[in-house]
Amino acid sequence: MATYVMLTTLTDEGRKTIKGNPERIKEVNKEVESMGAKLLSQYALMGPYDFVNVLEAADNEAVAKIAMELGARGTLQTMTMAAIPVDEFIKSLKK
Repeated sequence: MATYVMLTTLTDEGRKTIKGNPERIKEVNKEVESMGAKLLSQYALMGPYDFVNVLEAADNEAVAKIAMELGARGTLQTMTMAAIPVDEFIKSLKK
C-alpha cells in the first residue's frame, strides 16, 4: 500500500453541510474507506486548507478515483500528494 496526503478545502456548500451535521465528516471517512483507502489520520486545519488526511491506497489510480469521486460532489476540493517514508527515500538515494 502506498501513502498519500490529501489536503481538502470545503466549498460554501460543504461548510453548510458540516455546520448543520458535523458527524458528516466521519460518514465521509467511512465512504473513503469503502472506496478502497485506509484513513491513517485526519486533522482539521486553520489556514488555506480545512483538513489534512493521511491515507493508504493500493496505487495512484485508486486514490485519484477517490479524489475525483469526492470532488464531484461539489462540497470540497482536494490536493493529493504521494508520500514516501523518509527511510525509503534515503535508501533510494543510495542506489
